[in-house]
Amino acid sequence: MVVLLLHGTGGGEADLLPLGHAVAPGAALLSPRGKVLEHGMPRFFRRIAEGVFDLDDLRFRTDELAGFVRAARELYRLDGRPLVALGFSNGANIAASLLLLKPDVLQGAILLRPMVPLEPDEPPALRGVEVFIGAGRADTIVPPREAERLADLLARAGADVQLHWSEAGHGLVPADVDAAREWLAEAG
Repeated sequence: MVVLLLHGTGGGEADLLPLGHAVAPGAALLSPRGKVLEHGMPRFFRRIAEGVFDLDDLRFRTDELAGFVRAARELYRLDGRPLVALGFSNGANIAASLLLLKPDVLQGAILLRPMVPLEPDEPPALRGVEVFIGAGRADTIVPPREAERLADLLARAGADVQLHWSEAGHGLVPADVDAAREWLAEAG
């Protein structure tokens, strides 16, 4: 298995390595750094305001990330191995965008504290794609209804979605890690 680690705003390529090892022991890890800077903090795509995304940039960066994944799979000889994204916050949002706009890139995803990044013109074909959404009931950045909307959007596209709730805010808690690890062990 290959896990694509996608950090949140202000993170970097090393931030999710411990999480990747905890959730998917023994998996190959790909961990790019977001190319967009917001007040000096790396992100994967631009936003206009909190929760309001620059959709043109999101589409462009989603295409760019899909190209990175395809090139990395070839360079590191990872073809034939399932690829699962593990993203937090902004990283979860671009992973969701990959699912919605480039459904052939990922075979699954662990989306931690995501929201709906965009609604595609045509629903993707996600039958057979398994998705774990880790949401916090007390999240003040991503309201719970956003996680529910994303779960519904992906399920309507055919994905098998598990929505996990933690009694937490936007930050991750051990229950998120445990639930994601258990889900991946069953899904993988």
